[in-house]
Amino acid sequence: MGLESKRCTPCEKGSPPLDEDGENNLLKQVPWEIDRNGTHKIRKQFTLGDFKEAMGFVNRVAELAEQEKHHPDIHISYRNVTIELSTHAVGGLSENDFILASKLDNMVKETGEPA
Repeated sequence: MGLESKRCTPCEKGSPPLDEDGENNLLKQVPWEIDRNGTHKIRKQFTLGDFKEAMGFVNRVAELAEQEKHHPDIHISYRNVTIELSTHAVGGLSENDFILASKLDNMVKETGEPA
């Protein structure tokens, strides 16, 4: 089953984050970059046509995040939107981060928005 077919599941506080092998295996399925400085997270920048399109994209990201009950950090700079994912409850990365990343990539493909 591909990541986009899975659902994010609640993580219990104190559960361990993925180890680097687990991160690397899941990273093969999503074209995001990984940041292992401090709390591990994955990140991707999306470039839209203008600020209004960027804000519309952010609203669609928010809707998907609410459906999955897994919320990214979102940074907006004019037409550039950077999404960062980590799981606060585990203090690093969990499968949920990669599931949401896959769903976001799929949303971009379906809407034809620039990546």
